[in-house]
Amino acid sequence: MDLSDKVAVVTGSGRGLGLGYARSLAAAGAAVVINDVDAEAADAAVEQISAAGGRAVAEVVPVGTASAAEALVARAVDSFGRLDVMVTNAGVLRDKVLWKMTDEDFDTVVQVHLRGTFTCVRAAVARMREQGEGGRIIVAGSPAGQRGNFGQTNYAAAKAGIAAMVRTWAMELARAGITANAVIPVAATAMTKTIPAFAPHIETLEQDGTAFPDSLRKGEGFGTVEDVAGLVTFLASDASAEVNGQCIGIGGDKLSLWSHPQEISVAYADGGWSADAIADAWPVTVGRTPQTFGIPAPRL
Repeated sequence: MDLSDKVAVVTGSGRGLGLGYARSLAAAGAAVVINDVDAEAADAAVEQISAAGGRAVAEVVPVGTASAAEALVARAVDSFGRLDVMVTNAGVLRDKVLWKMTDEDFDTVVQVHLRGTFTCVRAAVARMREQGEGGRIIVAGSPAGQRGNFGQTNYAAAKAGIAAMVRTWAMELARAGITANAVIPVAATAMTKTIPAFAPHIETLEQDGTAFPDSLRKGEGFGTVEDVAGLVTFLASDASAEVNGQCIGIGGDKLSLWSHPQEISVAYADGGWSADAIADAWPVTVGRTPQTFGIPAPRL
């Protein structure tokens, strides 16, 4: 991939997946705006990319507000003259079961993930449309947003909303040559290190570089940050021009395409449905094959 004529913003890119995305984009030639709330992490990321021969600058600001989004776009334009790619990766967690989740827990996660994605993409699209040369919107989804996950009402809701926004933006932005897609990553990060089935493997990887076994890389589609980053670089490139409105999973040795919600079973009743009629028909019509929910537990 040659992205030498592209300029990208990657939110939450001081460490973890965001840093992996920024490094991969820069290695392909793109100029990158690093964003994080931690100034030291952002500066270290810029130094790392620069040392490898890439181009990067930092903008330290918490995403979520319109002013933060506008500052990120302005940083790209002021530093590199344009903006071609917006990658919204920044996020936080406040995991609790429903009856223990506070308003603040809910609002904080929605503010960063859902509103942060909305404001950053809105600001980026305004610039891309002004340039008139198309662009790429790449947002971070999650299996939790596709399936639901115990203890993650706030996070799952935000990620499901992000997937819905991508499908909407794919329609709204197509005429301007701007594509919008969601990445559904599964990788070794500080977040997944809290999962008991994954923790020992991640610790071993960190200690001595031992590669993950096939039971993880293929069976669970679970690998390193570097395994995920290539998808973001592909979606930022001209090669992905026909890919739009999709939720694409990646992790380890696995690349996948997530389905969109659609009707899978229907029944009809002349004159409409009463409650009693639904009760009678449910087990023998649309209720015969109820949908599953939740992220399956790792099978190692």
